[in-house]
Amino acid sequence: MPIPDLSLRTVDVTRYVTPLREGGSLPGLVEADDGFLYVVKFRGAGQGLKALIAELIVGELARALGLHMPELVFIRLDEAFGRTEPDEEIQDLLRFSTGLNLALHYLSGAITYDPLVNTIEPRLASQIVWLDCLTLNVDRTARNTNMLMWHRELWLIDHGAALYVHHTGPDWAQNTRRPFPQVKDHVLLPQASELEAVDAASRALLTSDVLQAILALVPDEWLTSDQSTTLSAAEQRQNYVRFLEARLSASETFVQEAQHARKALI
Repeated sequence: MPIPDLSLRTVDVTRYVTPLREGGSLPGLVEADDGFLYVVKFRGAGQGLKALIAELIVGELARALGLHMPELVFIRLDEAFGRTEPDEEIQDLLRFSTGLNLALHYLSGAITYDPLVNTIEPRLASQIVWLDCLTLNVDRTARNTNMLMWHRELWLIDHGAALYVHHTGPDWAQNTRRPFPQVKDHVLLPQASELEAVDAASRALLTSDVLQAILALVPDEWLTSDQSTTLSAAEQRQNYVRFLEARLSASETFVQEAQHARKALI
């Protein structure tokens, strides 16, 4: 099977609108040269380019699974924006983020998912829990759901904290069977009653060709800026592919872990 042809558009920031201070990495709302508003994840934020890499990979994995994700785009930031910003913290962030960043299409009018108000079907809940177990996404809790309700549908955002093992050193990709005890805090775990059925369907969708196509989207520059490794961009892409393939091949492990955590809750 040929590798799917995936691509992300590239736009330029024309106006910095406002910081979104509820985000730990201080994302910003900007207008781009295509006339749309975007939420930018800046390369100069605390977790650096690896957070952008995780954002891109997991966002596109979600899309491949048929989950709602705002469009991701590459977005270029000119150094001039840092010089004109009066807030020193934001000025530094913009200055360190000159160049290529990642952004999500802004969902105007969307509201934060509230587990006390919004009801999610078991299959959708199971799909999201399964994805977050696969990618070790620690950031989908009741305190910080990273989900939005928009036009009566659930949309996923903010995956920069996923794949956190790639922060642990050059051999990070070898620990593929890492447990995921944080699943016990997942906001959708109580509704996720179809994990086994979702496991089979999701593994069928995330083929090696799909993984290769998603990793091909990651810019070389983002991969080679890591001074802690001598691996080429291509070698690092293969590390991510192998890591995800190994997680998929042993998915029954994290599915069982999630099921045990769910039983303890209900």
